[in-house]
Formats: sequence, structure tokens, C-alpha cells
Amino acid sequence: MPETQGSSAIPGILASIVETKLHDLEGLRLRRDQLERGAEGAPPPLDFLGAISGGGSVSLIAECKRRSPGAGEIRPGLDPVALTRGYQGAGARALSVLTDARHFGGSLSDLEDVRAAVDIPILRKDFTLDALHVFEARAAGADAVLLIVRILDDTTLRGLLTLAGDLGMAALVEAHDALDVRRALEAGARMVGINNRDLATFSTDLETTLRLLEDVPPGVVVVSESGIRRRSDVARLGAAGVDAVLVGETLLRAEDPAAAAGGLSDVPRRARSA
Repeated sequence: MPETQGSSAIPGILASIVETKLHDLEGLRLRRDQLERGAEGAPPPLDFLGAISGGGSVSLIAECKRRSPGAGEIRPGLDPVALTRGYQGAGARALSVLTDARHFGGSLSDLEDVRAAVDIPILRKDFTLDALHVFEARAAGADAVLLIVRILDDTTLRGLLTLAGDLGMAALVEAHDALDVRRALEAGARMVGINNRDLATFSTDLETTLRLLEDVPPGVVVVSESGIRRRSDVARLGAAGVDAVLVGETLLRAEDPAAAAGGLSDVPRRARSA
């Protein structure tokens, strides 16, 4: 398992997911040349960072997933294309597509299908541990990858950030505490995701974002993740200067996910000052 460079211990479910991902890497190594060629030959990525930053409103990153370890089945029969087209039409600035099969019911095929159907940027949301995962994401059409500080040592984090940049991709570098944020910034992150969910207890608290926001310089884009359920939550985050929110379960449990996405879009945002 990757070293954590002094970060808090990896919670059990996250450790289990990492273990399966490390096992799966053995198969990917046999396809390294194919993945690198696929990444190099893919159409140029869209500007994920530009799409979610710089405006006067909080950007919505709307998520596509069927289930999660904490919530169980959420929307098992979803149609990724219909779902994400609805999100785009409702004002989402970007998308997050879960591609982990074992724990979230996703696949790279979901990502490929969505990429062919929409024209806004897509984050491949998965547990990126190795350069092969980044090449795989780019080859499938992802414009950004998720890098979770808690499961990466500093050298690997920097290397994956550099590789994503070399491929023209953005990286959402996810933190949950002050040490994670510091490590993300020291590695050169331009976009920090603050996860409001404690993966040890699965409880969520928006105060996590509001507390850690002061540790992030104004030039770094901040995305608040998890526990965002209503427009007033987005308004509260926007008033503090958060650039974007990533929302999954709230939208996916709604009778009409597109309408729910519309209700969380175009919420005013106050710019953070230096």
C-alpha cells in the first residue's frame, strides 16, 4: 500500500479499495503500451479547471454512480448517457463519472459513453494510484483525474500531478484534513477537493470545507465534496468563496436528477481575497 507520509491512517474501507486497485494494476501493466498509445491518440482534453472556476456562481460538478460502500444501492438502473445529458442541460459545468466496478458499480464504458454524448468536461472518479490509471483515464476520454492525498505518498502524488499536466488533464487533489491540504499544496495542486465525509465514520459535515478553506490560497480552485443536499448548502459554501461543489447521492436519489441539478446550479459565489 502507498506510504502516507504522516497523514492520518487510511480508514478501513478505503484501505480495502486500495488493496483491490493495487491487485488490478498487475493486469494493467501487461497493457502499458496499449494504454500509452490510447492516451496519446485520444482527442485533446477539455479544460476542466477553466470550466468550473472564475465565475460569479458556484459551479456544479454532477456525478454519475450506481452505488457506494457507505450508501449501498443509490440508482442501480441508471442510464449514464440520459443522466449526464440531463445534468448538462440543467446547468452542470462538469461531470464526475465513477468507474470503479466492485464498490460503485461503474466502468470505463460508462465514461466512454458519456464522453461521446456530452460536451462538458469529465472527471474520472476512481482511486488513482499509478501512471497506468492516468493513461487509462485519458484513453477513455477523461479530462481530469482524482488524486486522493490520503492514499498517495508525496513522490507519487507529485508524479501523477505532473503526468496529468503533461497529458493536458486537470487533477482534483482530494483532502480531508489540514495535513492533507498542506501536502496537496506542497505537491503543486491547482485544484483541491475538500471531502466533507469522514471515511472512518461516513458522517458528513460542511464545516470541514469551511474550516479548511482558509488554508487554501485564493489562486487554487476549491471543490467541496459530499454532504451537499440543498441549495442553501451551496449558498453557504458560495458565500465563503468555494468555487465548485461535487454532488452525487442527492441528485441520484431525486425523482428527477436533472431538475435536482438545476436547483443546485447558478448559486452566487463570493470571490476569495488574497
